[in-house]
Amino acid sequence: MPLPPPADAYTPLEELLAGLEQLAEEHADVVTVEQIGQTVRGRPILAFHVGPTGDERSDLLVFAGLHAYEWIGVQTADRFLRDLVVAPPEHVAVTVIPAVNVDGRLASEAAVRHGRWSDYYRSNAGDVDLNRDFPVNHEPVGLWSHVLPGYAASSPEPLSQPESRALDALADRERYDRAVSLHSYGGFLYYPWTGTWERPPDWRTFAELGRTMEAAQGGHAYKPRQLSRWGFFFRAHGSEIDHLYGTYGTQAFLIELTRSGIRPWHAVADLRTPFRWYDPEDPDPHVERGVRALHALVLAPSPQEP
Repeated sequence: MPLPPPADAYTPLEELLAGLEQLAEEHADVVTVEQIGQTVRGRPILAFHVGPTGDERSDLLVFAGLHAYEWIGVQTADRFLRDLVVAPPEHVAVTVIPAVNVDGRLASEAAVRHGRWSDYYRSNAGDVDLNRDFPVNHEPVGLWSHVLPGYAASSPEPLSQPESRALDALADRERYDRAVSLHSYGGFLYYPWTGTWERPPDWRTFAELGRTMEAAQGGHAYKPRQLSRWGFFFRAHGSEIDHLYGTYGTQAFLIELTRSGIRPWHAVADLRTPFRWYDPEDPDPHVERGVRALHALVLAPSPQEP
């Protein structure tokens, strides 16, 4: 069933996942589906694998939907995966997880269907922010975590949630060369560290890859930044990209898609509607910008190349 306006430009999650499973069935020679774990409420978390299987390849992980109301990332992952099925990369194996926080997304859809536009959805069904549930740089030390503890503080303990553990187990098994976590909003290409001011050892490589993704986006492109240096007071403790980089050496990015969905001519109403903070009325140009960045990362020289 379609979602009601103003969310009707977005595909309901169950419909989106069913469509991707059907696509995988129709193109079984190109894409395989794997259940990597379950949510708090026992729903499957699906990963789609596309690309070569030989040793002479690099590996990219793209995942979305850690935060419940960030639907634009799920739309972007869907479009990117469909592109890959049509034109599989020759030397890069790609894993796409369209939605990690399935419970949270479905809860937010239910609120939208019942007209509860003022409800705010971010966490999973265990009331934990999955973007703060990973071990590396987990201990809150930044000022922001004390000013707005409910928004910026880390989880009670790392890997406390089944969704986080599923993502970690996959990363441990596959040891991806690169990864992208799709979020909204802000319009930046963030890289580690997020939980400390210190520069990462590979910061020049991160900046170069970020500029490659920026150049591919066209007008109003997102710029690369180390997240913890975006604002001197801000830290994201226990983030997925710090964990992927610090634990597995994965060159991990967090893309904040869009610069908000708030419409200037409806700003007062939109500010009272959390859905609008994250998801624009027309997702297509923002999805296209994100997909271009992802394709640029696929085409970038692998970490093994000189």
